[in-house]
Amino acid sequence: MGPQAYKISIRIPQWVRDEMIKPEKGFCLWAGEWKEDFRDTITLGMAPGGIVKVWLGGSCLGFKEVGRYQAKIEPLGPNQDGKGLFYRTPNPAAQAWIDQHGIPYGSW
Repeated sequence: MGPQAYKISIRIPQWVRDEMIKPEKGFCLWAGEWKEDFRDTITLGMAPGGIVKVWLGGSCLGFKEVGRYQAKIEPLGPNQDGKGLFYRTPNPAAQAWIDQHGIPYGSW
């Protein structure tokens, strides 16, 4: 199997929107003090096999998992000129590890 690209559309649930506007006291490590903060950051993590996890957090607050999603394979592939999609091969050490162990798709 060659390189692949994935696509996904994620609807942000209402509970996440509600959390984003709710102030909460949190300890800011960077400031060394307690402050009122908002969970105003949505982070997406992508793993092999098209798995996408979404978290909600703030600079002084911990992150809460929003959900785990499965993206679909983009049939046009990763090398779509002018579309900003590209594929970079793993470095030799990473490729050797993948060849020996495989990709643990279900572990994330």
